[in-house]
Amino acid sequence: MRSARCGFTLNGMTPDTPGWNPDDLALLACRSSLVLTVGDEARNGVEIGMAVADGQLYVRAYRGPASRWYQAARTHPRGRIRLGDVTRDVVLHTGEPGPAERAERIDQAFIGKYGAVAAGLVAADAAREATIRITPAR
Repeated sequence: MRSARCGFTLNGMTPDTPGWNPDDLALLACRSSLVLTVGDEARNGVEIGMAVADGQLYVRAYRGPASRWYQAARTHPRGRIRLGDVTRDVVLHTGEPGPAERAERIDQAFIGKYGAVAAGLVAADAAREATIRITPAR
């Protein structure tokens, strides 16, 4: 699907992808980053790049699994994402990306969105180990 507003490709997402509605998809495509808040408490979040692969939203801690916010997500698997003035409650699935083929598709989604600089940051081994899939909370 291609967003009419900004021209980004959503790498497999369609308006009927479970969990994300068409407005969410357009926001995810147009924004270069989101603010992730881990847990239920009102606190400052971390601004982070995100990518969509196989119809799913992913973020990575480029510093690896020792990153404070990644460790917080492992302990508190719920949170919020904010894109501009839109906020969504979400579930944080740590321990991703799964099979090597999926990890490679996630790498390619980050590189496609952010360019070659992503290869050295979020496509590195440490970042791969700190992948989080984000889904809307129900």
